[in-house]
Amino acid sequence: MLWYWLFLIAIVLVGAALHAAGLARTDTKRHWAMWVIVALVLLNAGWMAFDGARALVVGDYVTPQSSGRLGPWSQLVQAVGIDPRSNLMKAVFVFYGSGFLIVLGAFLVRVSWSWRAMMIAAALGLWYVPFGTAINATVMVLLSAAPLATGRQAVDGQSR
Repeated sequence: MLWYWLFLIAIVLVGAALHAAGLARTDTKRHWAMWVIVALVLLNAGWMAFDGARALVVGDYVTPQSSGRLGPWSQLVQAVGIDPRSNLMKAVFVFYGSGFLIVLGAFLVRVSWSWRAMMIAAALGLWYVPFGTAINATVMVLLSAAPLATGRQAVDGQSR
């Protein structure tokens, strides 16, 4: 759990450095959809980073005690030829979750590339059935539809 707090502190420090370098905007007007996006990404990416790191340390993911079975995502991964309980897959969880949290940090401080990176990261997480699929699809819809004054303006140079 300590690593998680250290990681969040690192995200804040990176945001502060980006702001100090003039690469991030931090005006205070935030749309409600942005806070929903933040909550959803923290829930999904935070869980994946935690569960993957825990699995690497303890040996297995968090599963229901009654069955010990992984979620439907494991069948998709197995169909591609990857053992869901392999160290490779556990590392994918850690790197994807951590990477998405870093992108979220950039999104919060409004780095110019962050809107596009959020869309890509959300799309890359659609395989995590069922929760990741629902959460990431919702994030993509909110990013596309909500009038967020974030990186989308920097991508195409105009407000929407």
